[in-house]
Amino acid sequence: MSKEQFMDRAIEVACETIQRGNTPFGAVIVKDGEIISEEANEATSDNDPTAHAELLAIRTAGKKLGSESLAGCELYASGEPCPMCLGAIYNAGIEDVYVAYATEEAAEYGLASRYVYEQVAKPSAKRDIPFIPLKPEQSRHPYEVWKNS
Repeated sequence: MSKEQFMDRAIEVACETIQRGNTPFGAVIVKDGEIISEEANEATSDNDPTAHAELLAIRTAGKKLGSESLAGCELYASGEPCPMCLGAIYNAGIEDVYVAYATEEAAEYGLASRYVYEQVAKPSAKRDIPFIPLKPEQSRHPYEVWKNS
């Protein structure tokens, strides 16, 4: 299949999820010219705000490949990934991301997440949702436990 055909599939998956009450986002992950996973946004139908197409596709691909690293994979997204999905793409090590429709176009339809991008860019003390430090004195330090395991 060609890159255009992989993107066509991501767009088709995005259109299909609308019937389940979801917003129109689809993602396809490809490795060595083969589709490893394809998923649609299921946030509304699953009552799960993290069930974005890209995250679901990354989870499926990782399980299929038996690795948390998706190095060597390409992701085809019907729409520009939100900040949550962008973080997952970087954490997974996906090397190429193809996007059909940019955030600006999604905004014209009320589908963009500019607010979250703006919040992430601010220092934590200036965000609308504060991150309040709280370290119980008696708790083990999980990073030390991990380091010493």
